[in-house]
Amino acid sequence: MKRTIIKVVAMVLIMSMVFTACSKKDGDKVFKIGVIQFGSHPSLDNCYEGLVKGLEASGLKYELDLQNGNFETDTCDTIAKNMVAKDYDLIVAIATPAAMSAYAASANTNIPVVFCAVSDPVAAGLVDSLDKVGGNCTGTSDVLDLSAQVDLIQKLQPELKSIGVLYTTSEANSISHLERLKEIGKERGIEIVEQGVQTAADIPQAAATLAPKVDCINNFTDNNVVNNLNVVLEKANEAGIPVYGSEEEQVVNGCIGSMGLDYIALGVTTGEMVAEILGGKKASDIPVASITEAKPFLNKEVMDKFEITVPDEYKDAEFVG
Repeated sequence: MKRTIIKVVAMVLIMSMVFTACSKKDGDKVFKIGVIQFGSHPSLDNCYEGLVKGLEASGLKYELDLQNGNFETDTCDTIAKNMVAKDYDLIVAIATPAAMSAYAASANTNIPVVFCAVSDPVAAGLVDSLDKVGGNCTGTSDVLDLSAQVDLIQKLQPELKSIGVLYTTSEANSISHLERLKEIGKERGIEIVEQGVQTAADIPQAAATLAPKVDCINNFTDNNVVNNLNVVLEKANEAGIPVYGSEEEQVVNGCIGSMGLDYIALGVTTGEMVAEILGGKKASDIPVASITEAKPFLNKEVMDKFEITVPDEYKDAEFVG
């Protein structure tokens, strides 16, 4: 009997030691997180800055492997496949093309994908719906308030009859935004003149063709166009028309105004979602999150150049540039 008791006690002690060791190991785990950023421009850089802030506040132990796709889908595909091959604990993808690469590469694996700054994740095929994502992929959406944007444009240019749009034909976000803008234009009697591009090399000629036909140009969150904003501004200036942006940094860099989103806040929310998943929650149980509150940003120097005064409705806008 004594031997039996001793064996039982010994087994309990061993199990306790194993459990303690496992618990300590889990608590001390350093998670390997891959980050694919489609390219480097202020909006996406702000997303990454916010992501880091969100993760730092979580208390998790982690290593970030940030890799830049340089606005090349093939590069993002390669990066994603390498991260999957190395069995990273989770992949964060900033912007739609990077998210689509990560989603494809992680299919049939247990590696969750969390996207950031994807305007229409349903159209991009990343989730089934915003509320029920349906798979091992979720994230944050930067849906633009295009009605508020057109309000701003009409207040600054009351005689406006047409808005030009440059967009990348392969970017799902831009196509979705364009369709919504067309609906708004139809409701308000504004002609929406579109000019599609495929690569950065197409933008100079496309902008030069579009600018003389319209009263202004409006940017979405189209990464290809935003990364070549200086070219768009140059062609618009030659035609004597203003360019409207989709967030603060574009206004700082020469757009006349924007109803912009806070991309750092979007990144913070993304980081919090990553922490939830690595803490044990399933990505499939986390709905897509959105930052919807738009704030007016105006560039007074550009307004003065076009002899446009600040409307009373936007006296409290944030002036940048």
